[in-house]
Amino acid sequence: MDDIDRAILRELQTDGRIAYADLGPKVGLSASAARQRLQRLLDSKAVQVVGVTDPMAMGGQAMALLGIGVDGDPRAVADELAGRPEVVYSVLTSGGFDLFVEVVAPGPRDLLDFVNDVVRAVEGVREVRSFPYFGIHTHRFLWDVG
Repeated sequence: MDDIDRAILRELQTDGRIAYADLGPKVGLSASAARQRLQRLLDSKAVQVVGVTDPMAMGGQAMALLGIGVDGDPRAVADELAGRPEVVYSVLTSGGFDLFVEVVAPGPRDLLDFVNDVVRAVEGVREVRSFPYFGIHTHRFLWDVG
């Protein structure tokens, strides 16, 4: 991946539906060269262009990152929680927690109920620490591509 590929990725992070006619000049290429570059990245599976929803815009009013400590295999807990509609994503870690889970709920009380009634009830869950972020109406998922 070179500097032009990274420039293409930065532009796509800002607008994933950008026209090649607009993308090319922004990265120093013609529209057709930008299309070929992006297609190469897509074909190599190095890049995937997907739509990402904003949970807050879809009705959620309370979000939290949950740090979860597990006795036993954290993959089983991750799999069980990943099937829940409140869960945005789950990821295994090798740090102070075995698992991080991001959740969205209609409101603070629903978030509390989810943590206490659902997460803590999963077999193997030993500890849950909640890092809530209320009132955030938008967030962006940007990766540093260099």
